Amino acid sequence: MVESGAWWRQGIFYQIYPRSFQDSDGDGVGDLAGIVHRLPYILTLGVDAIWLSPIFTSPMADFGYDISDYTGIDPLFGTMEDFDALVRAAHESGLKVILDLVPNHTSDQHPWFVEARRSRDNPRRDWYIWRDPKPDGGPPNNWLSEFGGSAWQYDQATGQYYYHAFLAQQPDLNWRNPAVRAAVYDVMRFWLRKGVDGFRVDVIWHLIKDAEFRDNPANPGYIEGRPPHERILPRHSTDQPEVHQVIAEMRKVLDAFGDRVLIGEIYLPIERLMAYYGKDLSGAHLPFNFALLSAPWHARDIERIIAEYETALPPGAWPNWVLGNHDRPRVASRVGAEQARVAAMLLLTLRGTPTLYCGDEIGMWQVAIAPDQVRDPFEKNVPGIGVGRDGCRTPMQWNATPNAGFSTAAPWLPVAHDFMHENVVNLTADKRSILNLYRALIRLRKRHAALVTGHYRPVAAEGDLLLYRRDGEGEILTIALNLGDDPVSLATEGSGLEGQILLSTHLDRDGEAIHGTLDLRGNEGVVIGRPAATT
Repeated sequence: MVESGAWWRQGIFYQIYPRSFQDSDGDGVGDLAGIVHRLPYILTLGVDAIWLSPIFTSPMADFGYDISDYTGIDPLFGTMEDFDALVRAAHESGLKVILDLVPNHTSDQHPWFVEARRSRDNPRRDWYIWRDPKPDGGPPNNWLSEFGGSAWQYDQATGQYYYHAFLAQQPDLNWRNPAVRAAVYDVMRFWLRKGVDGFRVDVIWHLIKDAEFRDNPANPGYIEGRPPHERILPRHSTDQPEVHQVIAEMRKVLDAFGDRVLIGEIYLPIERLMAYYGKDLSGAHLPFNFALLSAPWHARDIERIIAEYETALPPGAWPNWVLGNHDRPRVASRVGAEQARVAAMLLLTLRGTPTLYCGDEIGMWQVAIAPDQVRDPFEKNVPGIGVGRDGCRTPMQWNATPNAGFSTAAPWLPVAHDFMHENVVNLTADKRSILNLYRALIRLRKRHAALVTGHYRPVAAEGDLLLYRRDGEGEILTIALNLGDDPVSLATEGSGLEGQILLSTHLDRDGEAIHGTLDLRGNEGVVIGRPAATT
């Protein structure tokens, strides 16, 4: 059981996609020195930790999620000295540093795989997943790659197939092999000794596969136009019971280094997600809760999701919430610019650790990418159905100079057309901008312990109104969110809504006393505070 005061319970995480954050050397791609340059900006947000998407040596078939050296920094991002400088500068500023760990697969150019494919009796052969063809020469089973097509790639030289849950250039490691586990745990120790404060583990629910390699069942709910891999249910290729032993072992590696955090990337229904906290909370500290990424943006749906998640949490487990990341469409495009402000208030007032995705705090949109500018291999393999991830990975919009201040060269992905107006400099100057709303919400969260450690208590509401309370530390905060376009008026007498507005998403009602009636404009949220003693 982890102490209730652990920093990751009280903190706010900020995900940086390094390729798109800040370019310091004029090659059109963001880098580590660029992140150091922008640390003062990150500090103005008030977040507590930065999580970096992969920066390791890679051929970049999947932009860093195909690693050829787990303990090297790709020259595109800089040097190990640059990394050390970033960790040092972050720590001196009071920021924690989280790295992406990608243990499910390597690059096909990793020395381990280069050895493994040399012969069937190579000592590294069993570090990966190899199977003989079916009698007709076809793949060993019906498992599908998440990036399109079969998940099995035939190796002509050795006459076997190897498994890849994603690109063929990303062969899956065999996590049933103790030598693989030991090697990856050594990688973790390498970075922990360098001072990193934890890991976000990529596709952690994929690590163990069915030992019998049984066919996956057909998905009776498949809808035409969805990604082809959804035609089957990954019953035997993901979320196997033995994965929890692996995660417990990873946790032990971290625990040996003190106050570090283990975060798991897991796209599973809430009831299955909970197992990833582990027996007696010996698994991931924070199995990522992605429920808001695909939730219908309606008050009752969100109310239900929060209730189901809170109810499902094991005793003592700490919740977390995510609004955006490098794989999913931008929140502003999902819910609209006005509701993006309401979404920010939701994220930063719910119980649990929030994670922000860089650019969401300035309201960045999902950028439309022309066919000749597509970089994402997923979109290239499965074109035309909207799976492309480039649109949420476009360069950060810093100012109105060419390329939005991201680079002096043409960026690796196009900058959004609205960057002349929607950028950090302009939004900082606008006292009521979404950027200043995020800053105000984070300040509010840090000033009011009830928003961090307080209970979550739903309040009955109807229509587009979402109501809940956070109480503790001698105060009660009521959050009222209008998820609709129409104004809402509520009688406060006897409802517990009386108090003083601490913050409105419009940033224009601080200090307003609420008594008798609470009026909300369309697309407005407010936080109302009062001492607990008045109840």
